[in-house]
Amino acid sequence: MSLKLISAALCCISLTTLAEEATTSEEKSPYTASAELGMLFKTGDTKSADIKAGFDLAHELDAWKSTLQLDLLVKKSEDDAEHFVTSDQKWTAVGQTNYTLDDTSPNYIYGNVSYEDNRFSSFDNQSSVSAGWGRRWYETKDTTLDADIGPGYKRDVVRQTALQDEETNSAFIVQAQALYTHQLNEHVLFKQLLVAKYAPKGGENSTYKAKTSISTKLIETLQLKFSITLDYNTEVDDDKENLNTETAMTLVYSF
Repeated sequence: MSLKLISAALCCISLTTLAEEATTSEEKSPYTASAELGMLFKTGDTKSADIKAGFDLAHELDAWKSTLQLDLLVKKSEDDAEHFVTSDQKWTAVGQTNYTLDDTSPNYIYGNVSYEDNRFSSFDNQSSVSAGWGRRWYETKDTTLDADIGPGYKRDVVRQTALQDEETNSAFIVQAQALYTHQLNEHVLFKQLLVAKYAPKGGENSTYKAKTSISTKLIETLQLKFSITLDYNTEVDDDKENLNTETAMTLVYSF
């Protein structure tokens, strides 16, 4: 009888241990990540190849939430000598950390850094830092709206041309941004991002960005993403456009 009780106790201990291990393994990781890739090849009268890649990493634990976004765009086109040359190249990196002030409040403070290298723009590179206050203004089961604002500092390196040397312009800015997300249904997610970096002093460059995207889930970890991005600079060279647009369709893998 004692042996039976001991055996039963050991079985219960083993089952409890397995249950605890299963619960531990099922705990949600504070990290989420996704990678996206899109390619377009054209042949015939004109030949070109476009590659767009991106990587998003997020870490959320307790009151802290941090995100890192990397994007790369490369375009190669055939010239008159039938050689492929790079006709567009841009990569960006944006990082932000939010700290929620308390459990009962939707308010947070943030720090943001960004860097962009655009080979065919008026600028060799553009970078900025900003810190301030933000708030989750709206939240339901399917929808969120976050917005923040704060002072910052921006640095633009103007590209060297035949008429002018390389020049570095720095300015204090007011940065405001908003992110709206809406889960249209189980498989479709809509996102709208708006970012403004306003330089109050006259003659200094201000930048504005709007990015709209719709992602459709193909399988559990794979989505098809369609996005439109608008970039606007107030001060550019005479031969450059103030507004640049980018339309892309990519596959996104989440892990």
